[in-house]
Amino acid sequence: MEALIPVINKLQDVFNTVGADIIQLPQIVVVGTQSSGKSSVLESLVGRDILPRGTGIVTRRPLILQLVHIDPEDSRKTSEENGVVGEEWGKFLHTKNKLYTNFEEIRQEIEAETERISGNNKGISEESIHLKIFSPHVVNLTLVDLPGITKVPVGDQPKDIEIQIKELILRYISNPNSIILAVTAANTDMATSESLKVAREVDPDGRRTLAVVTKLDLMDAGTDAMDILMGRVIPVKLGIIGVVNRSQLDINHKKSVADSIRDEHAFLQKKYPSLANRSGTKYLARTLNRLLMHHIRDCLPELKTRINVLAAQYQSLLNSYGEPVEDRSATLLQLITKFAAEYCNTIEGTAKYIETAELCGGARICYIFHETFGRTLESVDPLGGLTTIDVLTAIRNATGPRPALFVPEVSFELLVKRQVKRLEEPSLRCVELVHEEMQRIIQHCSNYSTQELLRFPKLLDAIVEVVTSLLRKRLPVTNDMVHNLVAIELAYINTKHPDFADACGLMNNNLEEQRRNRMRDLPSAVPREKGPGGGQSHSPTELPALEGELAKAAAAGVSQSGSFNEQPDGGTGNWRGMLKRGEEGPVGDRTVPQTPLTGSPQKGHAVNLLDVPVPVSRKLSAREQRDCEVIERLIKSYFLIVRKNIQDSVPKAVMHFLVNHVKDCLQSELVGQLYKTALLDDLLTESEDMAQRRNEAADMLKALQKASQVIAEIRETHLW
Repeated sequence: MEALIPVINKLQDVFNTVGADIIQLPQIVVVGTQSSGKSSVLESLVGRDILPRGTGIVTRRPLILQLVHIDPEDSRKTSEENGVVGEEWGKFLHTKNKLYTNFEEIRQEIEAETERISGNNKGISEESIHLKIFSPHVVNLTLVDLPGITKVPVGDQPKDIEIQIKELILRYISNPNSIILAVTAANTDMATSESLKVAREVDPDGRRTLAVVTKLDLMDAGTDAMDILMGRVIPVKLGIIGVVNRSQLDINHKKSVADSIRDEHAFLQKKYPSLANRSGTKYLARTLNRLLMHHIRDCLPELKTRINVLAAQYQSLLNSYGEPVEDRSATLLQLITKFAAEYCNTIEGTAKYIETAELCGGARICYIFHETFGRTLESVDPLGGLTTIDVLTAIRNATGPRPALFVPEVSFELLVKRQVKRLEEPSLRCVELVHEEMQRIIQHCSNYSTQELLRFPKLLDAIVEVVTSLLRKRLPVTNDMVHNLVAIELAYINTKHPDFADACGLMNNNLEEQRRNRMRDLPSAVPREKGPGGGQSHSPTELPALEGELAKAAAAGVSQSGSFNEQPDGGTGNWRGMLKRGEEGPVGDRTVPQTPLTGSPQKGHAVNLLDVPVPVSRKLSAREQRDCEVIERLIKSYFLIVRKNIQDSVPKAVMHFLVNHVKDCLQSELVGQLYKTALLDDLLTESEDMAQRRNEAADMLKALQKASQVIAEIRETHLW
């Protein structure tokens, strides 16, 4: 059992060298209010004056005090080996191998080290001081002396000094492997003890709290601490131990700790004879030693497991940082090849690290093609931005000064080209989205796939620059191809396209049926004589696909008009007034009102035709409606054919000119640009941060391995 505490002290030293708190080692933490006697208790345990003493806040930094018991013979041997005179000495972690035999120097060093970090005006610091005392007169203990709990800031202390000290104390006593030594002065009410209150916050069951009552000799006359020490006021599971420390006058008069312990024993025998053998500094030291050993025994198995797990984690971390570079050429070529392979694998979907949070690489490109681009094209209205008046105006503009017998084919071509042109913008946007995703793949590969690249920031920057440049060079080529795909569709309007011919044939049949229905519904008063050329002399199947159905509507109108010299109907410019009047009623039953235009000229006045207002909106005649309907249907039919072609050809063009080309040329481009002797040293320069992290990981791994060896040296029989 006695071997356990030195083991913990060794572990403490191992981890202190690397400055790590990743392992929570068993230790005794001294907690109490300011000037309650915490440092005096520690000095009594050590048997020497080693701690700064005085009024107010004296302990301003955590002091980790390791007491190491050595036999007198071993003490002499060690003293001779180290050239030290005396059987007791101390050693600080921050002064490395310097040994202190004068305990006054130890106290001065603690004061100097405290002021170096915390200043000289009551400030506190979280940085701990590590002191190890070797002596044949101490028991093996590891104690932590903390600043006393205070309420009101003084000197340079911040306003939240109470909160800072409490957080510092909680940081140490929250460790489940620590034993809490709650120090309370006997001349204060036990129910107001701040140390017990703080201890109960982290240890409500009291399984690891030991109470110490100081200043038993300073209680008011006529009172004693019997009830407190017996646990009748506040019970503490591990017990309550009373001690008597030196007063400030004793310290000023240089009263030794040995004399103080002798006087303490006499006082306890006189005042508390029944409790004398369960009180005092010596009993406290033995109790702490016993508690700490049993506590270590309980913590050791879990500690061993924790150290082994951490050692495996740090070994893995060190492996990820890689070894220092020896063959620069081979390393550079290997990194370039690995990056190019990972880039291509990310596009193909065979990458080693697959993203689960979002689509990435080839899957994202597929989504752009078939979801983003496809839906955008499907959302484009074939007749978007095209009103009936626009269609009618285009038809009239295409006829020139002559009234048209048939719908001019030029108007259809002009309008359909205008609509097809609208497909160019979403197609170029598709190229841009794929280009952005190709850029994102670079970041993905450097972050997740090739950890080695993070070691060489200059190489990573150079690779990103080369790939970005390659993508930038391919972007205009791909854009030109997409421009050409749309331009190809605009260059030749193929009205003989099978899908378009089928749509036209179906539409011709529908128009023929509608014409027959209208003829059947006409009143008998309307003459049905054939006009020149005859409505039945031209079969729609004899005309070309486009002209046939356009001519059909015109032929129907010609066959139903008695003469080309009919009076225009209602001033609308429709030369099929006869048909319209026939649809509205018998000729003899109605008269057409001639509504004069606003601003019509008076008789005898000059007329400026440009001043005659043109009606903005009006009701279209039957023929105009049919003409517009025919053009709109044809535009829609042809637009859907072109949209289908674009939706199929643009992704193919992007894959060929951008994605596949980059995949094929990436490695050769990287090797050609970067694999040069002059660039080797510069590109493979490690970042200082990476080198530092590798060293830290190596140190921590070494400490964990050493700790594992220290624990392995303990035989199982020592645990019980």
